[in-house]
Amino acid sequence: MENQKIEQLHGRLIVSCQALPQEPLHSSFIMGRMALAAKQGGALGIRANTKEDIREIQSQVDLPVIGIVKRDYPDSKIYITPTLKEVQELMEVRPEIIALDATDAVRPGGVSLDDFFQQLKEKYPDQLWMADCSTVEEALHADALGFDFIGTTLVGYTEQSKEARIEANDFEILRKIIASVRHRVIAEGNINTPEKARRVIELGAFSVVVGSIITRPQLITKSFADALA
Repeated sequence: MENQKIEQLHGRLIVSCQALPQEPLHSSFIMGRMALAAKQGGALGIRANTKEDIREIQSQVDLPVIGIVKRDYPDSKIYITPTLKEVQELMEVRPEIIALDATDAVRPGGVSLDDFFQQLKEKYPDQLWMADCSTVEEALHADALGFDFIGTTLVGYTEQSKEARIEANDFEILRKIIASVRHRVIAEGNINTPEKARRVIELGAFSVVVGSIITRPQLITKSFADALA
């Protein structure tokens, strides 16, 4: 059954249902209903932040979940599932996939990605893992480590990728990653139109995650307001 839930993501849409504490929709109840709305619209998977939100989402939809915990640490720029503490929290609700930052940034406590991921695989051998990357080199490293899914989640959002745009030169970064890795690639990060979503699947992405343009109404509203300003 779990394999079926993962395979149903092939070529389909995953909707990221997240709202941070400072955002107006911050509420596990709201994220659960957001996930239900996404399912009714045709999404086949959900990406969500915190065990509380995931537990509520699981009560509303029977869709595979990519789980994360966003948390800041003073000694690191990594904030997507940065330490074992966040992973342990997620294991209380057991999302089908757990995603974590796989960039070159220094991890909390100075722990290397290699050591951290080896620890996770030994502790949770049956769990599926997704690497949130920002460059081709990071994707290749994560692939070599054995992540089950390679994500373009952080392209353009890190110091090492700040000049990059996921859609540049017909998704050149994505195409290079797909051509170079052996694990499945999930396109994510600024995929903000139906046309972009279709294109990344045409290029060979296993699945596509779309977030803010669907689930953050304050940002959607701002794009309209800015156009009229």
